[in-house]
Amino acid sequence: MPHRAPGSSGPSRRQVLSGKPIRYYRPNGSPEIRHLVDEGFQAFNAARLSEACQIFSDKMLDPEHDTTIGLTVAGAMTPAGLGGCVIELMDRGLVDFIVSTGANLYHDLHYALNFTLRRGSPFLNDVELYEDGIIRIYDVLFPATVLLETDAYIRDFIVRSGLNEPIATSEFHYRLGRDLLECYPGCEEHSVVARAAQHGVPIYTSSPGDSSIGMNIAYHELMNGGRLMIDPNKDVNEICAIVLAAERNGCVILGGGSPKNFYLQAQPTLWEVYGIPKGGAEYFIQITTDQVVWGGLSGATPAEAVSWGKVNPGMLPDTVVAYCDSTIAFPLFCEYAVGSPNGRRTRKELVHKRDELVAALVREAKAVQEKKVEVRS
Repeated sequence: MPHRAPGSSGPSRRQVLSGKPIRYYRPNGSPEIRHLVDEGFQAFNAARLSEACQIFSDKMLDPEHDTTIGLTVAGAMTPAGLGGCVIELMDRGLVDFIVSTGANLYHDLHYALNFTLRRGSPFLNDVELYEDGIIRIYDVLFPATVLLETDAYIRDFIVRSGLNEPIATSEFHYRLGRDLLECYPGCEEHSVVARAAQHGVPIYTSSPGDSSIGMNIAYHELMNGGRLMIDPNKDVNEICAIVLAAERNGCVILGGGSPKNFYLQAQPTLWEVYGIPKGGAEYFIQITTDQVVWGGLSGATPAEAVSWGKVNPGMLPDTVVAYCDSTIAFPLFCEYAVGSPNGRRTRKELVHKRDELVAALVREAKAVQEKKVEVRS
């Protein structure tokens, strides 16, 4: 990597990387936070966040309703330390599957491999950072060697795994997580990917080529040959099968983007493509800074989602958008959930049930086809 030119007057590499390490924060169910949310968050977006906390804890986690809960994650959440919140939710069975950008999973690997990301400043000279081989994600800083060594681990894992066929991202991430558990014992305490594999929580990436994990998979195909590919069709059908099998469906959406749409498109895929009228998700919680007025999916409201069949129209009171920064709101949300009376459920371990669920989807879709043929004849 480039190094600073002689005579440069900026802060030294050591000074720039002297901030506190960023650790995965684990919520513990603080009663003070629950009191603040219930009693202090009374209006505007504070009230919306309070509403989101109550819908999740009192309704989505109600054991009588058996809701299958999907968490979608966009933005740089793991570099900011929010992976610990996701780990705690998985530990307690409060999240059944995850749809994430590949970047969040890639940066999660830094923690698994025991690299250090540090707190810094967003106002540094990026030319000097480049010359010093330092990567910046707003105010998160780490050496560029972290990327190179994480890349090397991914490529070594792919070779070691023997994977040589088209697979779903859920399968790739599960195998990756199992490898981390074997090669780095204890890493599951600070890795979403490793913990998800341990608990059987499937992780999907809606744009697998749009991350360093995808870049290294592409390298493997180009340089080593073989037939390993990410098959997005498998992902689409697995998500549809999970949604179809659920008694009730609910989502927690951080940010928006492709992960949000990838989860929500399952309902239109079922009714529009397969002819199976599942009826829309029962619960919808989004924490975002995106606005509806720009017309993008990230800012689209649950009311608009009703028109697509993504959200059950009878359940609109159980939908909410809190316009907040996820790095602020999500830890509060998790503290509230973890401390609630319903703050622990039996884990569904859906990663081990994918084939069974997809087979059920196939049976139901074929039954719909056969019925259409009978009606025509």
